[in-house]
Amino acid sequence: MREVVIDTETTGLDPQDGHRIVEIACLELFHHVPTGRKLHRYVNPERDVPADARAVHGLDADFLARHPPFAAIADEVTEFIAGDSLVIHNAEFDLAFLNAELGRIGRGPLAAPFVDTLAVARRRFPGAPNSLDALCRRFAIDLSEREKHGAEIDCSLLAEIYIELLGGRQPGLDFAVSTLAAVDAMGAPEGRAPRPPRPHAPSAEELAAHQAMLAAIKAPLWLSAG
Repeated sequence: MREVVIDTETTGLDPQDGHRIVEIACLELFHHVPTGRKLHRYVNPERDVPADARAVHGLDADFLARHPPFAAIADEVTEFIAGDSLVIHNAEFDLAFLNAELGRIGRGPLAAPFVDTLAVARRRFPGAPNSLDALCRRFAIDLSEREKHGAEIDCSLLAEIYIELLGGRQPGLDFAVSTLAAVDAMGAPEGRAPRPPRPHAPSAEELAAHQAMLAAIKAPLWLSAG
């Protein structure tokens, strides 16, 4: 089962007020475990970035102006999602921005099913803080790399939170998936021809040696009366 963890950073809180996406990340899960395949892009919002938004994610207009607008990466994003189920923390927020960006370039909204981990956490821990930071602390997930909000690091953290919300990681499962992915990626060594199967029938020399060994055995068990 394939799922895609997705997160965005934006210039503000509401796309209806003209706010735009400035960063997007997608991370692939297979049977709830990260495969290592991901997509991460900074996005030129084609507008200013207010100070309160910069304080959250640290991305300013000068930096973002060196990156493509959403229209240039829309195909990458939709192809990565490929209609599979999305895993989003506060899905209403991210989907509103994604669908607004798609609408600006004449495309329909995403039709992929989704799991809102914020809603799941609120059902499991009613009345408790359920932000990404709070859930990381609850599940003892390392937050040391998260100095500011960032779509890429937040996707990685959310993938870990999602596993915990599902009931916890099964020991050895991530190793098995990563090993399979590595083997699939490596394939056959470059330039090495496949080795033909080894013959299983004994050679004449092997048969002669076997007969000589049998002849040297005194009173073999297989000749004794049953």
